[in-house]
Amino acid sequence: MTAKRDLLRETIEHIDITSFDATSIIESMKKMSFSSRDTANAAEILLKMVKDKDCTNILTLAGSTSAGGCMQVYVDMVKNNMIDVVVATGASIIDMDFFEAIGFKHYIGRTDVPDKKLREYYIDRIYDTFIDEDDLQVCDGTIKAIADSLEPRPYSSREFIKELGRHLVKNSVKKDSLVQTCYEKNVPIFCPAFSDSSAGFGLVKHQWENPKKHVTIDSVRDFRELTMIKMEAEISGLFMIGGGVPKNFAQDTVVCAEILGKSVPMHKYAVQITVADVRDGACSSSTLLEASSWGKVDTRYEQMVYAEATTVLPLIASYVYHSKAWEKRRAKEWSKIF
Repeated sequence: MTAKRDLLRETIEHIDITSFDATSIIESMKKMSFSSRDTANAAEILLKMVKDKDCTNILTLAGSTSAGGCMQVYVDMVKNNMIDVVVATGASIIDMDFFEAIGFKHYIGRTDVPDKKLREYYIDRIYDTFIDEDDLQVCDGTIKAIADSLEPRPYSSREFIKELGRHLVKNSVKKDSLVQTCYEKNVPIFCPAFSDSSAGFGLVKHQWENPKKHVTIDSVRDFRELTMIKMEAEISGLFMIGGGVPKNFAQDTVVCAEILGKSVPMHKYAVQITVADVRDGACSSSTLLEASSWGKVDTRYEQMVYAEATTVLPLIASYVYHSKAWEKRRAKEWSKIF
């Protein structure tokens, strides 16, 4: 009989874009068709974003690429001044990144193991990736302990995640997490649906035990703060992995600025990597051309890439990394404006 330890044996290893040069692959893809040419065009747009010293580059994350082996990609992009702001799902930041930062792992799993058996073992499954639920509950408890230590008042998710980064400086097991790297680089992280994650469980328990005075997360303040960055930056680019709330949240800053009385340019550059189908009319599958009709995204430098992100993201990021264009780019340090 398979034991739990047998299913949680081989860990996911995060791909290192600095260890290989994808330039020749991307250059070859420019002369191909279909998703290959789209991928090459996306790489060129991201390169333009990095070369544009006045552009604030916003990374949006949805889905499970972080658990699937791409977290180091995002860390290296932040470390090397390719990304100035992160907007993500709570799961990407807490269940996947903070979770590993405090010493836990994601494991190479299988789709043929009965999910009822996984439940008996307290193993959670993300397609072919396994997570130990016991470890996740330690993560929940860590979030609660940090919340318990803070002044009881409303926080934006950016402000609370900054406190997580501060905690990791002294307590992390894995030293190059996205949360800690962004804290050290003054790159703000926004999670507009923060409670939909391990953080949510920890914060609920914190509030349950402190019913009168407790930490709350102010999602409206998130929207205001990200819009403030857009108004200050004016020129901006979006590099979007998946769709979901992060995609629309970042795009909406243009409209929000207009509502606040300041006209700002649409996002000048935009790349989205997704497998969502445009035909169902859902927001996450809406094209960048559609976003232009709302006044959110300019269409001069835009590219949809219809691919599962772990297959093309490392190529795009490696191409831009090895261009070394980031060496001439200064850190924006947007966290300092708050």
